[in-house]
Amino acid sequence: MKATRLRCLFAGSVAAALLAAGPAAAQSIPGYPEHVTEYDPREVVMLPEYCKYTQLFRDRVPGGNNREMIQRWHATMGEVFIHMHHYCWGLMHLHRAKVLARDAQARGFNYDSAVREFDYIMERTPRDFPLLPEMLTKKGEALLGRGKAALALAEFERAIELKPDYWPPYAHISDHYRSSGDAPKARQILETGLARSPGAKGLQRRLQELRNESAKGGHRRQPQ
Repeated sequence: MKATRLRCLFAGSVAAALLAAGPAAAQSIPGYPEHVTEYDPREVVMLPEYCKYTQLFRDRVPGGNNREMIQRWHATMGEVFIHMHHYCWGLMHLHRAKVLARDAQARGFNYDSAVREFDYIMERTPRDFPLLPEMLTKKGEALLGRGKAALALAEFERAIELKPDYWPPYAHISDHYRSSGDAPKARQILETGLARSPGAKGLQRRLQELRNESAKGGHRRQPQ
């Protein structure tokens, strides 16, 4: 009876440990810190310059505690800058999901985390904030990666409504339709985007690829 009781206690302890480790295991990226808030230099270098001057980053990233640069970015972004570290965390999670994650669980965790961070900053961002179209597009990327196409497309459309000549959301919408097998719709989106942003090389390249596929008689590959 005593041995059985000990085995039960041990099994319960292991189960509790596994449950406690669940979130960490879900976001595990081999060779990288458990949390983005460890500010791994390989991840930080991928971020926009202003990120290292945001709250929390500035105390952990070399060169971030530069008073002159902090004041400059605060003057540029206004009070939104107080919250911009959340956007930078979201970008880190998005990069983890798209590039670093090696399994579906880690990808899903990081896509979801990115959406939460993007929502946090956008709830505190005025409609005329210059980076809002980019934020909406990044959120759309995360939603699309999570398989929530309808929600993602809505975010891309909001970005286009705010800034019609901002070309990335057109590219993501087109890629979605192209990968879904709807080449005519993908082409229509690209043509609309190019009419509003004629010099967008990303849209030009995609349109040329669609034309090449059409000439060869079918879909070849999803653009990278």
